[in-house]
Formats: sequence, C-alpha cells, structure tokens
Amino acid sequence: MKQYYQMKEKHPDAILLFRVGDFYETFENDAIRASEILGITLTKRANGSASYVELAGFPHHAIDTYLPKLVRAGMRVAICEQLEDPKKTKKLVKRGIIELVTPGVSYNDNVLEHRENNFLACVHLEKKSAGIAFLDASTGEFLTAEGNFEYIDKLLGNFQPKEVLYQKGKEKIFHELFGGKFYTFTMDDWVFTESAANDRLLRHFETTSLKGFGVQNLRSGIIASGAVLHYLDITKHSQAGHVTQLSRIEEDRYVWLDKFTVRNLELFGALNDGAHTLSQIMDKTLSPMGSRLLKRWIALPLKDTARINTRLDVVKYFYEKDNEALSVEDEIRQIGDLERIISKVAVARVSPREVVQLKNALLAIEPIKSFCLNSGNSGLLKIGEQLNPCISVREKIEKEIKADPPNMVSKGGVIADGVSEELDELRKIAFSGKDYLVQMQVRESERTGIPSLKIGFNNVFGYYIEVRNTHKDKVPEEWIRKQTLVSAERYITQELKEYEEKILGAEEKILALETRLYNELVLSIADYISSIQLNAAMIGRLDCLLSFARLARDNNYSCPEINDSSVIDIKQGRHPVIEKQLPIDEQYIANDVYLDNESQQVIIITGPNMAGKSALLRQTALIVLMAQIGSFVPAESAKIGYVDKIFTRVGASDNISLGESTFMVEMNEAASILNNLSSRSLILLDELGRGTSTYDGISIAWSIVEYIHENAKAKAKTLFATHYHELNEMEKSFNRVKNYNVSVKEVNNKVIFLRKLVPGGSNHSFGIHVARMAGMPKSVVKRADEILIQLEGNKNGESLAKPVGDIAQQREGYQMSFFQLDDPVLEQIREEISDLDVNNLTPIEALNKLNEIKKISGL
Repeated sequence: MKQYYQMKEKHPDAILLFRVGDFYETFENDAIRASEILGITLTKRANGSASYVELAGFPHHAIDTYLPKLVRAGMRVAICEQLEDPKKTKKLVKRGIIELVTPGVSYNDNVLEHRENNFLACVHLEKKSAGIAFLDASTGEFLTAEGNFEYIDKLLGNFQPKEVLYQKGKEKIFHELFGGKFYTFTMDDWVFTESAANDRLLRHFETTSLKGFGVQNLRSGIIASGAVLHYLDITKHSQAGHVTQLSRIEEDRYVWLDKFTVRNLELFGALNDGAHTLSQIMDKTLSPMGSRLLKRWIALPLKDTARINTRLDVVKYFYEKDNEALSVEDEIRQIGDLERIISKVAVARVSPREVVQLKNALLAIEPIKSFCLNSGNSGLLKIGEQLNPCISVREKIEKEIKADPPNMVSKGGVIADGVSEELDELRKIAFSGKDYLVQMQVRESERTGIPSLKIGFNNVFGYYIEVRNTHKDKVPEEWIRKQTLVSAERYITQELKEYEEKILGAEEKILALETRLYNELVLSIADYISSIQLNAAMIGRLDCLLSFARLARDNNYSCPEINDSSVIDIKQGRHPVIEKQLPIDEQYIANDVYLDNESQQVIIITGPNMAGKSALLRQTALIVLMAQIGSFVPAESAKIGYVDKIFTRVGASDNISLGESTFMVEMNEAASILNNLSSRSLILLDELGRGTSTYDGISIAWSIVEYIHENAKAKAKTLFATHYHELNEMEKSFNRVKNYNVSVKEVNNKVIFLRKLVPGGSNHSFGIHVARMAGMPKSVVKRADEILIQLEGNKNGESLAKPVGDIAQQREGYQMSFFQLDDPVLEQIREEISDLDVNNLTPIEALNKLNEIKKISGL
C-alpha cells in the first residue's frame, strides 16, 4: 500500500489501475468511482491494524473492456504495471506508471471512435486574442492557429476536441468565453511561455527553427502547440515520431462557419433526437481516414474556386465512370485504418495482425496508384504521384511475418520460418521434442515390461514417468521416485530431466528471439512513417471524392458551377437531409433561389407555419456549403459565386444555465452576424425578433434588414423568413429587397401546403389551422377563430370581450352550470325548476313543464 500511495501522489486526479499479479486493482475513492462506472463489486480488506480499505478490481486481460468505460465517463486513468518478473525477485516487485490515458490522448482502439478524430486541444489565452493547437495522437495530425476569441470558439466547435488544456488560474475566463461543454485540464504557468514552447517544439522536430512549417509568426499558436507536446510528456506518451509536422489552419482559406451556424444547419449534431445530420447523409466513405477527412471538409469549406473545381473534376470523373469508381472502391476497402496503424508503429504499440494489415494496405495502394496515373484526370494524377506503395517494407513484412499471426507477440508463432536459423533450430527442438517423448515412452515400456507406463507433465516437478502400483516391482533402480498417488507412483530419470531442460529452455528462447526480431521489424517500418502517412492522407482524399460521386449517383445530385461572380442561382434545390427522411411515396418539393448584389440582395419570405420556410433557408446554405467542399448538390443546377461566410439565426432556444432568455440568445447571434458582415456573406434569418413583443420584434427585424441592405461596404446576400407581414412593405422602399412567400391552398376550410416559393408577400399565417392539425381541443380552435376575427376588425384599440354563448358553454372537460350564469332568461328557467315538486310530478306534467321552459328559452 505504501508503494500504491507513492504512485497515487504523482497523479492524484486520475484513477490508478494498480497491477497486482493477474489483476488491476483500485483502492479507496478510486475503487468507489470505478465500481460505480464499471459495475464491478466493491469490497473491503484489512489494511494494518483496525482499518479497512475499499477495493475493486478486474482481471488484467479485461483492460480493453474496462478502460474505455472509464475514459468515456470523463476519467483520467493512470496504468501502473509490474516492471519486473515476480519470479526473479524475492522483494516487493518494482512498479511504475507506464501510461496516463485521458479522453484526449489514447491509442486504444476501444477508446477511440473509428470514424472520428480524437483531438486534444490547447488554448493559450492572451488579453484580446488566443492561440490554439489541435493534436490527434492516434493519427499524428498536428494543427495550430491564432486569432480573436470568436475565431478560437469557432475552431473549438468545428474540431470538437475530446479534451482541452489551458493555463491554471484562467478557469473563469475560459468558461466565460467557451462555455463548460468541454472536458478540460489545467497546466502550470511556466508551460505557457514562449521559450519553453519553442524549445519543446524544436526538440521534437529536431530543427533549428519553425520557419519550415510556416508558423514562426504565430506566437500564441506556438505556445499552445508546445504545451500540447509537454502534456504528452506528462501522460507518458513522449514517443511521438509519427507527429512529423505542424500545420497552420489558415483562416482566409476557408469559409467562416460560426458555432451557431454549425449547430443550426445540423452539420454534425442533430437538434432533435433521432434526426440525421449532414455529415451522416454525406458519409459514403469506405475507410476511417476518408470519414475523418470528410468531417474536416464539412467544417472547413473552401473559398478558392480553383481548388474547389479540382475536387469537382475528380467527382465528375467518377460520377461518369462508374466501373472505374467500383474498382477503386474495392481496393480502398482492403486498406483499413492505415493512419492509426502507422501511428502505432511509431509508438511501438502495433500488433502482429496490424502489421499484416499494413502489408495488405500497401498491396492495395499499388493498383490505385497505377489507376490514378493512367486516368487522364489532373486531380487524380496529383494523388497518384504522391502515393508510394513502399514495396521494400511490404516485401519485408511478407517475408518475416506469418500470414495469420496471433494478436500478441507473447503468444508466439509470429515470425515466419526461414527468417532466423537459430529460431528454426529452437522450434525443431521444442516441437520435435514431443515426438521424442512418445518414442521414449514406447522404448521404456518395452525395456521394463510395463505396458501401462506413461510420460506426463506438471508444474511442480516437470516431466515424469507414471507407473501403476501393479507394476511398481518392475521399476529400474536408477529411476527416482517423486510422488505417490492412490494407485500409482511417479518417477523421474536423468534422461527425462535433461530433455525437459532442453524443451523448456527452447520455448523461452523462442519467445525472446521472436520478440526481438519483431521489434527490429517494427523499427525498420518506422523509417517509412512519413511516406505511409502521406499514403493515408491521399487515400482519405480519394475516398472522400469517391464518396461524393456515390452520393450524387444515389440521390440525383448535379455538378454545381463555382465562380467568382456575386450571384447565387439555384434551380430546383432540395434539402439533402429532409428528402432522405420523407416517406417512400412522398416527393420533396424543389424550389428556385436567386440572390445577387444588384437586384435581389435580400429576400423576405412570408407564409404559413409548417409551409417549409425554415427548410428552404437551410437547404440554400447546405447547397452552397456542399458545393464549396467539392460535392455535387441536390438541385437541377446551381451557379454559385463563392461565399466567404455563412451566418444563420434559426429557431428559438434558451441558455438557462447562463441566465439568457430566448430573446437574448437570438440577439447575441444577430449581433455576431452584423459585426462580421462581408460582401460575400450568405445570411439566413428565421423568425428573428419573435422572442419579444410584436412591435419590438417588427422594429428590430426591420432595422436589421435595413442595416444589411444599406451597408455600403458589404452587400451580404440574405434570406429572411418571417411572420411579420409588415416587413413586406420594405420592398417599396428598398430596391434590392424582394418579397416571396411559400404558397398554400385553402380547400373546404382546410390548408394544403404546396411548399412552393412564389413571388409576392403573404398576409396570413394559418396558425389556427396548424393548431387544429396538432389536435388542439375544438373549442380552443373555434374560440381562436372568433378572437382572430375580433382582432382583425378591431381598429379602435378596444379590449377583447369575455367569451359568452356557445364557446363558454362547450369547453371540453367542463360541467355546464345554469346557476352561475348572469343571464335573465336562465334566471327565469331556474325559478321555474326550483318551484317544482319533482317527487309528485306526473310524466304528463313533466312534459308540459319542459315545453314551457323551451318557450321561455326561445328554442
């Protein structure tokens, strides 16, 4: 326990898995937490005089089952191993922490999400700006950037890191700027100094400056990057040979998508349970590298039309040549997670089966390279030129590793025959030794005349000869008796002992030799890390472009035209997610959208609830975004002058935890839009201002549209969906504001949603019809109709009247009472009834009285 406490002191905030024999044990508070998370039994054991300690553990071979559960529960887990063989020491076994696994740093396949990056982020906060670094230790991707707090917040939202590091003492500032949704860890001040960070980076990359990476001027970015590498040291992950470069995220190369837009367009996460996201719909990739890259492309759409068109050319090539696409897809399926396998090679954690998978991947790359070089497509040609089949590595693996090895080297049988003469000789001794024992048993049985003699083995005294009691008088004198059983005796001989030493010694030597040869092979593969990482990147890229072609073919998408104009012209556009979720017999109603800076900069869209205004807004943004990542789009045609920023203000939501109302949230989002406008921005505003009173809302909405229209520096293209029909008046005063509405048809007092965008404003919301469709009590709907008529006819500002008559008497769930209504007719009826002697009334008299009451009521 003293040894345990020494280890625990080093990482008091982590759960310590303490190796004891064949088990990992946890103690005290760790045991309580582990038992709750893992569902394992919590026990107690004596720990010195009159004290007990909580204990919970699991078998060491089950770590791959239990470790992921702890990490996903947000725990940091320190793994403490036995560093020497217990058989070779009479003292307490040496132990040490070999790894600290955290949500942001892990190589364990069960902890990592196969098709997602596992980014560790670090934020270095300055007074008015910040630096940020992202590292995926499982793939070797290392990125950095710096900018204002809004830009850093956007990057955190786009990359979704599993863990974020920042400086101790800055907890309040961090939470104010970026919220509390991230798993975080703080580090000492000295780590966040320019000299410490610079030294750590130069030491890692073994360079004299950072100029080669193009980040030398990013002071805050360098500090964040150095702190990330320091964190790898703390967590015992200092082997990072696969982190070969530091790349700059260049803000001006990508479309600005703030966190509101990423959320509102449901790019990665759905706002409602069970809904699909854009990344789910678009992901037709076949490899984990492709899937991870696709998410990056969606988060960072391009602004460079040349790069976009290069991607589109490749997609078009595969779209038109389905057979070629199928043959390349077959090869990509063979590759697996090449990126993570080569990272495991760098940190010497790669299993024999993964090495064989690496060989298979390199084998599949050769025909892909050949195809790309002979395709005649410039984009594919560039990919083909960078692919390297690494034939020497592939042949070395093929020669040295068995075709179907075990998953662990310690199981033996990993190295192929013919690699080492010594290994082959030892195997011959170990495995032919069994035949020798069989021959020896036959020979000794014949020599002694003991027919039931047999040779066996146990862990206490090794190989032995067993003779039943009926034949023990035939046992030769030189045999040494070792054990007496009920019906037999066990003996050993000099010859048996000598051969035992030879066999057992051979097995130990085989394992040691196989381990050494395997480690040498892994070391030789490590020389090719950069080449294989480049292969993985190129295969990921090719996989994404093939995925776009498959998506386009399956869903009838068309190739967009991306240019430098200021026009967005979408013909028959559809929402890529909604159209996939419609019933089979229902077709999505497509719509045209045209925006430019000269005649139709702002479109005010009115129309009923549920008519499809929000879907129209979102689909416009998604079509533009898909086009600028190089994908075909769900439209008949699309001509898109590239946009540099996409802003959305969609839906209503509270942020109760920060004390912000719905209206405050939407004003924050709207302010962010207006403060970051550009001439190539695309803005989508949905129901802006509805979180406050009607006149306040109309005033704010009008003022915002006016600001966007009149902004001399930035004529941002805008779609504004609203229920404020008063905004239709803007078309008369502002020449680039145009009114449209999503049409409906009224048939027999029922509304049919046509979901078609047509010119002109609408002055009816049909909200009461929607209430009826939702199953609202009939009396409520009827009363709402009455109030609407009263409001629409009320020009003098009169107050609404209290309900009387039928509506008051026909509320569902209410018992009607005659005696609570201040009506003179009902008062007279009450008097007539109260005077009746019901017990002595004949049926004829009752009918006559009822007829009188009917006359009084005027029925």
